[in-house]
Amino acid sequence: MDKWLWAARFFKTRALAAKACDLNRVTSNSHPAKPAREVRIGDVLEIKNDGGTFVVEVLVLSELRGPMAVAQTLFRETDASREARLKAAEERKAMAQADGWTEGRPSKRDRREIERFRGRH
Repeated sequence: MDKWLWAARFFKTRALAAKACDLNRVTSNSHPAKPAREVRIGDVLEIKNDGGTFVVEVLVLSELRGPMAVAQTLFRETDASREARLKAAEERKAMAQADGWTEGRPSKRDRREIERFRGRH
């Protein structure tokens, strides 16, 4: 399992893939997957990582990590999973814009306004 997750580029290292399996962030056919579990063609995996929650069907087995174009041929993501991930990404982006601090560090003028608001000057 950890080799396939690494080869399909869901995780940067095999150690991270194994840790995700140990933390029950990877399920295979609705069962928690252990790092040493054998992956079979047709398995439905649910993978939770920094990029979101992926629900994929295994199409090809591989233990070698190749370029992204090759890694994308190893699986097929379900339409519902893709839509849910895109929706969650849009919500995160909207929340960041509503926060108001997406421009980086405050300018000198902003800093003065903050200090004035806090009552320091």
